[in-house]
Amino acid sequence: MKKNIAIIMGGYSNEAPVSLKSAAVVAKNLNQDKYVPYPVRIDRDKWVYVDTQNNEHPIDKNDFSVTVNGRKITFDAVFNAIHGTPGEDGYLQAYFNLIGLPLTGCSMYASALTFNKRDMLSVLKPFGILSAPSYYLNKGEDYNTADIVAKVGLPCFVKANKSGSSFGVYKVYEEAQLPMYIDKAFEVDDEILIETFLKGTEISIGVINYRGKIKVLPMTEIVSENDFFDYDAKYNGKSQEITPARLSAEMTAKINALAERVYRLLKMEGFSRSEFIIVGDTPYLLEMNTTPGLSEASLLPQQAKVAGISLEELFESEIERVLNH
Repeated sequence: MKKNIAIIMGGYSNEAPVSLKSAAVVAKNLNQDKYVPYPVRIDRDKWVYVDTQNNEHPIDKNDFSVTVNGRKITFDAVFNAIHGTPGEDGYLQAYFNLIGLPLTGCSMYASALTFNKRDMLSVLKPFGILSAPSYYLNKGEDYNTADIVAKVGLPCFVKANKSGSSFGVYKVYEEAQLPMYIDKAFEVDDEILIETFLKGTEISIGVINYRGKIKVLPMTEIVSENDFFDYDAKYNGKSQEITPARLSAEMTAKINALAERVYRLLKMEGFSRSEFIIVGDTPYLLEMNTTPGLSEASLLPQQAKVAGISLEELFESEIERVLNH
């Protein structure tokens, strides 16, 4: 008997349009012999199943069921295609855990921790995982730009702490620009981190559970046409994404081992994609995404393809993992 799979999409952040693209790719590539996909849009003001005619049917939040033409439909599992809040920061993980419905991806705690760049990097630091020198700032705190520059140097990055798709990320060249970009980042989040600009090779690497084992995917080298790998570079083709990356065998092995170690240290499950900058022979971790983009333009599907894994196989493996958890 076919399993009913809700594909949750949308969310409450600026990343909602990317999420809708990811969800469409998931729905299109599910094994139709095994699964019946139900796209579910999650917005602040409504949770609705969107049928093939674009009619909206309200979700009953008590058990995440939906009634269509008088028939109650329940789901066997939920495929998480929401980037940003509430799908990538622990909220929906907690909700589905409480109602006992299997959800793809990692646990509530791993999701919340990795979405908070500052906290994740702090947790990993004692294990010898290197990251850029940084300065933390909470909204409303007084700060001195000279102190910031003394710690991180120039140029530097001002980043919204809990955000994805490079929203709220700014490259700053002069101390006088800092207050403006700090204010801009605070429009996205109430916590920011200001990091040293590391000049090197940017790498993105997927680590996933695949058919019961942790698998490191071929990594992607990112060469941005823009000043850095911003939203435009990520989604509007303003970057060159080279998979597999043009690295030596030794460096490839080093990054593969490091990415898997980070995945294990954080007790990750499901899909992940981590970003590193390699300076000389030293890799620095930037961040980890636990609901990475799954659209055709996204990196994880590119990496899976190079590894010989089709999208159908990728998604089926993850659904079966949570169904049999």
